[in-house]
Amino acid sequence: MTHTTGFEEQIRGLITAEPGEITPLAEALKHWVPERIHTPGATPAYSNYATAIAGYIVQRVSGMPFDDYIERNIFQPLGMASSSFRQPLPPALLARMSNGYSKASEGEPKPYEFISLAPAGSLASSGTDMARFMIAHLQDGAFGDARILKAETAQQMHSTGQASVGPLNRMMLGFYETSVNGHRAISHGGDTQWFHSDLQLFLDDGVGLFVSMNSSGRDGATGTIRDALSRGFANRYFPPAPAAAPKGVSAEDAKLHAQQIAGTYTSSRRPESNLLSMANLLGPVKVVANEDGTISVTAALGAGGAPKKWREVSPYLWQDVATTDRLAADVVNGQVKRFSMEPYAPIMVFQRLSTWNALAMPLLSASLGVLLLTVLALPVSALVRRYYGARYRLQGADARAHFGARVGSLLALLATGGALGLMVAMLSKLEMTSINNDGLVIAARLFATVALPLGAVLSVWNAVVALRGKRRWLARLWAVLVALSCLFLLWLGFAHHVIGFGANY
Repeated sequence: MTHTTGFEEQIRGLITAEPGEITPLAEALKHWVPERIHTPGATPAYSNYATAIAGYIVQRVSGMPFDDYIERNIFQPLGMASSSFRQPLPPALLARMSNGYSKASEGEPKPYEFISLAPAGSLASSGTDMARFMIAHLQDGAFGDARILKAETAQQMHSTGQASVGPLNRMMLGFYETSVNGHRAISHGGDTQWFHSDLQLFLDDGVGLFVSMNSSGRDGATGTIRDALSRGFANRYFPPAPAAAPKGVSAEDAKLHAQQIAGTYTSSRRPESNLLSMANLLGPVKVVANEDGTISVTAALGAGGAPKKWREVSPYLWQDVATTDRLAADVVNGQVKRFSMEPYAPIMVFQRLSTWNALAMPLLSASLGVLLLTVLALPVSALVRRYYGARYRLQGADARAHFGARVGSLLALLATGGALGLMVAMLSKLEMTSINNDGLVIAARLFATVALPLGAVLSVWNAVVALRGKRRWLARLWAVLVALSCLFLLWLGFAHHVIGFGANY
């Protein structure tokens, strides 16, 4: 419930539009257990798999299906007649269910979404029902004459926190802290492809706020809207009390600490033992030390992925120059090992990448560029020779090795490009993670298992022949670059599980 089980992210079958692909909870959990990539209890990494385990525990302990248990013990006592975790929805509720949209302006309704690891993300509810749920929590488990939690249990749920980094907001039991302007608040948001919701409880003020939107909007606008609504509501009704300006740190310490935290990081919430670990290469978080002692964090986080600027307000604690959000770092022997920032702090931290892993994406881009030029050179050079009536200069083993390198380049390019394209397609359109596409994932991996080693062998053979032969120095250099590119992609194939068999991710 604090999302510190240590599991890697699981994505296979995350969302589908086909009710026939819904897998019973026990079967879905046992099909594949994600690897533990963090020490349990030590690292926040939000996990749908862990949440589904909590639902399965409810089934095992209560002796009844999760949906039945929730209806009997939560929905019925609170009068939540317009709420259900069931998949598919009961017909009476489905008839009242809002359509979801990619963008409202497109006007094209999307099919109802089904969640493979239900109950994580499978609740459909109305605003009125969520109000009843919020009131019950604001009143320590009671709503009218009904009670869903003992008062001491509710208080424990609202106050038991799992630390993230430094003084940042924590993950509670099912909720996470979002205290603002000195007012204690706990929250939980939720996103599918088409629906984006957020619930916030100001426990000491007796106020709850819930919003749900049925499209993501342009450039993920719903995230910006939710954040602005929450901040605007708090600033309007719970304005901050006058406070002394933070002392900050000396200019020298600010620049030192900025240099210490500068680097490339990856999220703790990530796949690691499977094909989709390649996604980690595409979205690293970069921290840059600025001349004035501030730092800038650049990633696909926040509005439009724009960098956010932070100023140090106490040792290894920074504040966003535009908001009250904070960023903190864990330091070991003068080196920052990880950091987090609000609002992400309760559900993930960002861990420093080694220099080699930080260079992986630039090297991948360079390798693919080298191989693409090599492949394109074959038809281009043939056309040029034909136009000018020139002969192909290489002969014998030299010619065979040269041609083999181009074949190897094409194989490595297709294997890596195909895996990347498949990964991006699956993350862009989650229906692509359907179990019906397992064959496509397996085929891509099997092709890479053959193509990447063969490409490396052919390119290395060509490099050896080129260095021993009489090719021009530029041709020799290019042969070495092609060999290094193919060898790097071979390493990448092993390191990121492109090479192999199976469709668990």
